[in-house]
Amino acid sequence: MNAEIIAVGDEITSGQLLDTNSQWLSQRLAELGIRALYHTTVGDELEPCAAVFRQAIERADVVVATGGLGPTADDLTREALAQAASHPLVLVPEALEHIRTLFASRKRPMPKQNEVQALFPSGSRVVPNPHGTAPGIDLETARPGRSPSRFFALPGVPAEMVEMWPYVASALAGMEKVARVVCRRNVKCFGAGESQIESMLPDLIRRGRTPTVGINASQATIILRIAAEGASEAECQALIGPTVATIRQHLGPLVYGEGDEELQDVVVRLLAEQGKTLATIEVGTAGTVAQWLASVPSKGCFHGGLVAAEADTLGSLLGVDSALLARHGLSSGEAVEAMAVACRDRFRTDYALGVSAFPEPVPVGVEPKPVFFALAGPGGIRRKQVPFALHPALLTTYCAKHALNLLRLALLGL
Repeated sequence: MNAEIIAVGDEITSGQLLDTNSQWLSQRLAELGIRALYHTTVGDELEPCAAVFRQAIERADVVVATGGLGPTADDLTREALAQAASHPLVLVPEALEHIRTLFASRKRPMPKQNEVQALFPSGSRVVPNPHGTAPGIDLETARPGRSPSRFFALPGVPAEMVEMWPYVASALAGMEKVARVVCRRNVKCFGAGESQIESMLPDLIRRGRTPTVGINASQATIILRIAAEGASEAECQALIGPTVATIRQHLGPLVYGEGDEELQDVVVRLLAEQGKTLATIEVGTAGTVAQWLASVPSKGCFHGGLVAAEADTLGSLLGVDSALLARHGLSSGEAVEAMAVACRDRFRTDYALGVSAFPEPVPVGVEPKPVFFALAGPGGIRRKQVPFALHPALLTTYCAKHALNLLRLALLGL
């Protein structure tokens, strides 16, 4: 069984409002074993809206639309659905009474225009909206030679849509072919590019495989998305488990976590398990590493971080040798090593993590200069450098993750 999700409204097609409803609905449908094959957005015009609804009914077993159920002239969902399904609009007295009662409870007069919200395509059911004046629509539309398409129209207000979802979920659970469950698990990697990681895996990312494995990059992290369909969650997890094991076997320490885990979560957990402490000193990343670490409950592992922009600051805060900084500059390996050692001494921690200043960007085609990272710890100093080459919007995130990954690998003994 497949689905289409439709977001209605000029505010979405014009880019003034981000459509988060469709994302949320896709996740809820997947939990019911229904795959959303299409996401469609349409503006507040009757004919285009009706055409989109007509197409969705034709190609999707389940359609969920949000928006366009208000009382104003540009709220056209009910009229467009009536036209698309060839079901004339009729007044539903119970819906009108609910709207009147809602206005009365708020001690406000009900404008005559709100009566339009009690109009429904003939044969449809009312989806209750406990705290809003826009009831939803549940309409089953016949398709010759096939099972009917089930169309749900919900308000665009996210809070109301979410509150009304249990009705939709219950209705879908009672339909044929919705007895299966879909489970998903994300495996997160850092330290290699998307194509390199794919090349290291044994034909996992191919169409038709069970479970499916997708791959994408997000904020310099590579995410492997595993999905399985089965009669129960246990059956799905039994399918997913061996694939996760294969990924870990082939990628080794490139895998750092699963689900919502980020590098800072893993680092803090490892520090806590080993009873170690950490401080940071950053120039180029401007406190990003410290901010991420501070967002994780650290149980006393993270003692704090310093941000410096000038050599004089490093001298006054940490006592880093000004002559060394003058010789090598803030974007050098020598400088970041001295920063990490001085930071460890100042905070009296087991580890100190340093990030150098960023070098000047170079034009495309010119060999990029490196960014340097240093980790001072019980075993001495580790230093790493990576080319300062990525989309400018991602460079700070990319470098902050490299710094955390340097510490993660050290804590793992790698």
